[in-house]
Amino acid sequence: MAGELPDYYFRVRENGAAVFRVDTENRQRRIEMDQIALVNMRNGEIKPHGDRSLSDADLTRIKEWMEERAGVLAHRDIDDIHRAVDYMNLTTQWVQSKASDEQLEAVTDDLLLAMHDLRSTLVRKKADRLMKG
Repeated sequence: MAGELPDYYFRVRENGAAVFRVDTENRQRRIEMDQIALVNMRNGEIKPHGDRSLSDADLTRIKEWMEERAGVLAHRDIDDIHRAVDYMNLTTQWVQSKASDEQLEAVTDDLLLAMHDLRSTLVRKKADRLMKG
């Protein structure tokens, strides 16, 4: 392997991660990963795994990872929204230039309802921001 391995490995889960301490300092020079904690990103909880107690270094690195992960997730959220705008534009082009009557019949009601719901929510949120500002 190229370079040094990190001291910790974070196996991402749906709402956080399982945290492992990485060890290569053993007789066989094998990589060993010892689970030390579970992280819940929704509520910020860090639970030691089993009967373990976490060191200050463990907690510091886990908290750093949580901050880094929150940034990654926030970036992904806004990127997904920008992609949704692109998909809406591509969908408009498809409707205008390529869609058959049968295809339009299959998707029109669902698209109209989703767009109405989105528009209503955006207008309400914009009005709330204008009233505050």
